[in-house]
Amino acid sequence: MAIGTRLRLLSEHLVEQSAQIYNDYNNNMKPKWFPVFFILCEESPLGITKIAQQIGQSHPSVSIVVKELLKEGLVFETRDPKDARKNLIDITDKGRVLRQELKQTFEDVATVIETLNNEATNKLWRALDEFEYLLDQKSMRNRVAEVRKKREAEHIEIIPYSTKYATDFKRLNQRWIEAYFVMEESDHQSLENPQEYIINKGGHIIMALYNGKVAGTCALIKVDDPEYDFELAKMAVDPSVHGKGIGRIIGNKMIDIAKQQGAKRIFLESNTILTPAIKLYQQLGFTKMINRPSPYERSNIQMELIID
Repeated sequence: MAIGTRLRLLSEHLVEQSAQIYNDYNNNMKPKWFPVFFILCEESPLGITKIAQQIGQSHPSVSIVVKELLKEGLVFETRDPKDARKNLIDITDKGRVLRQELKQTFEDVATVIETLNNEATNKLWRALDEFEYLLDQKSMRNRVAEVRKKREAEHIEIIPYSTKYATDFKRLNQRWIEAYFVMEESDHQSLENPQEYIINKGGHIIMALYNGKVAGTCALIKVDDPEYDFELAKMAVDPSVHGKGIGRIIGNKMIDIAKQQGAKRIFLESNTILTPAIKLYQQLGFTKMINRPSPYERSNIQMELIID
């Protein structure tokens, strides 16, 4: 936020100074016109879309500047010879005269910029190039989201299931199931007695606590199958803590447990209406597989993870 404020203040200062410099040289130019006018001086005629792309401004903002330049008689519109439906913008004779008048102004400003660059300990253009490159690789929003999730992860604790969490295990899962579907027989079996149905049969359940309160859960169900060792199931996160990366954390924890148990392949069942869940499974490394017989009517996609 502070970076944006400082850059904005610097930009406003330079715009104000530019207007005064144009006035000192008796140039009929406004700072906001310059990017559009300059690109047209270098390459014209051009369409508004092309101008916007080259100077990195929006189509509406370029359109406003072009209208002002048209009013001043510095540019004119002409039909695109390749497409009569489109207009191109070109420089008028008056605009070419202004271009020549600006030449000395530009040379003097360029001299000052070079002097400033030499006097400065840190090179502004190089720093800006590097800053823009880094933000192109990963946006400020994504960087902040990563820091936030890392900070909030410090408040997340993963613990093994115990019978005192039976009510929470059922509550978390029943909430999302009934929000989109209906409870089925397999749901009732696993949620009513997870100790017997999952853990006593060689499976695992973990609970996620956020600031000491139950926030999520997930199960790893042992299956009697020649191709798969476990089914990843009953993953649920309380809606009040969505967006904190809890689903990813418990998913990765379950995969680690499967590895420790010597598992080679695990699978899961879901429904494509659960878009965030499908995206999470893909991020965890699961890929779509050919559907197998399922005890769930709601299941319309099955995914597998091959463990290295």
